[in-house]
Amino acid sequence: MDTALPPERFGTLLRDSRRARKLSQLDLAGQAEVSQRHLSFLESGRARPSREMVLQLATALDLPLRERNRLLLGAGFAGIYPERRLEERDMAPATEALRMLIAHHEPFPAIVVDRAWNQLLANAAVPRIFGALGDWDTMWQRVCGDGPRNVLMMTLHEHGLRPYWANLEEFAPPLLARTAHEALSHPPTQAVLDTVLRYPGLPRKLRRIDLDAARLPVLPARIQAGPLQLSLYSMLTTFGTPLDVTTDELRVESFFPADAQTEALLRRLGAPPAQSQAAPPP
Repeated sequence: MDTALPPERFGTLLRDSRRARKLSQLDLAGQAEVSQRHLSFLESGRARPSREMVLQLATALDLPLRERNRLLLGAGFAGIYPERRLEERDMAPATEALRMLIAHHEPFPAIVVDRAWNQLLANAAVPRIFGALGDWDTMWQRVCGDGPRNVLMMTLHEHGLRPYWANLEEFAPPLLARTAHEALSHPPTQAVLDTVLRYPGLPRKLRRIDLDAARLPVLPARIQAGPLQLSLYSMLTTFGTPLDVTTDELRVESFFPADAQTEALLRRLGAPPAQSQAAPPP
């Protein structure tokens, strides 16, 4: 079946991608090493790009692999980056590497999510630690029902983790800004973001997303539930040289203790049951 789209479609996609990154035609032309006039012709549909030109512009725009495929299709070429589910045989090495990575992070929690914040994998420490706030499976059911377990929804839902954040208005703005940037070129992420922003009781300040909010290398988060207090920071990591749409969209979120008291508590809560119940040495 012919999935090629007319060159005007390519021009629209190119222009939208450029504007989403707040680049002028002159900026992009310089980065892609093409003339501004030729770039203008490509965006207006007066010129049709070669396959190499599409990839050159996609690289200059630093587009995710899914969007590079879209640009190729828009210009009349087949996409070159496959998309495989983690369960497929070809993805077994990547899946095993991810499982080993997050297991090695124990007794601290670590998860694997996609671009829309759907949780794909979690290490054993996650339910042990966050389960201290309540029955973890019940919380997921209240937040996501029978749908995918979505971390952004769990983070900001009134029946999820939102009541337990002591610094919600500190870490949520950069988190939402990052999500909004992802949503510019990924409709599933936009759908999740729209759902979260409609949550009742969400502070009005958080509903007005500042796309220029500080992009911190790590996000500080403090949990308080009665006597339980945790001071954490989380860090997102990605594959450095992905050749598949799925691996390109994977993110590993690792949680770390921000102080000695939290580290001791995380080690106790995140330890396997036999270890956590063992008597202290004499």
